[in-house]
Formats: sequence, C-alpha cells, structure tokens
Amino acid sequence: MIHELSVATELRIQLLEITREINQIVSSSGIKEGLAILFVPHTTAAVTINENADPDVATDMVAGLNRLVPQENNYRHLEGNSAAHIKSSLIGTSEQLIIRNGKLLLGTWQGIYFCEFDGPRTRKLQIKLIEG
Repeated sequence: MIHELSVATELRIQLLEITREINQIVSSSGIKEGLAILFVPHTTAAVTINENADPDVATDMVAGLNRLVPQENNYRHLEGNSAAHIKSSLIGTSEQLIIRNGKLLLGTWQGIYFCEFDGPRTRKLQIKLIEG
C-alpha cells in the first residue's frame, strides 16, 4: 500500500521533521514487521535521516549546504533554481526504514526530515509500506 503525506513548507530552504507523521502512518497500517520506503517525487526536494534532538543540527545542515552550493553561481538553468536541483541530488530523494514491533526502527537521536530547497511550496512524500 502507498500512502501520501502532504508537506507544506514556509521558507525557500527548510528541513522539516516528519518522524511523527511517518510513525503514525506505520502505526495505523497495522504492520508489525517490514519496511517503509519514503520517496520524494520532486527534483528540488529531498528526504534524509539525521539528529532530531537539537534543532541546531538542521540549521547547521542548511548553512553547510548553502556554503557548498550557493544560490547564485552562474548556473545556466533558466528557472533560477539550479542550486535546489543540486542539493536534492546530494541529499537524495528516498530512504528505507525497518519497521519493528509496529514502529520505525530509528536510533535514539534519529529523525526523518523533509528537505525543501525551492520553497515555499506544498509538496508530496510517498510512503510504501511492505509487510514481512
């Protein structure tokens, strides 16, 4: 079964923690053991797993990505969002997570982040749950 999560962003570049929403989808599915595959069907957004205990981690990640891939850098793409395309490719558009005992198997400090690089927008995240 495929679920869809709508994610509304407020900034041009933003990391939104979505761990709770994904766990709710897993919990309501009734699946006790299996996989959750997350997929972002956008070319200027991504999904990642990282520390969620300190919000400064997400802030630092955005700052680091902006240093690596500046917004303006004589890009040729006419839409003006080449930096967003590059950041999406660097982070990646999918994650796979183990479901154990009806919950996502994440480390103590791990959370799931939707990464917006060309916002603000309302985006979609696809979640495929596989029992087994």
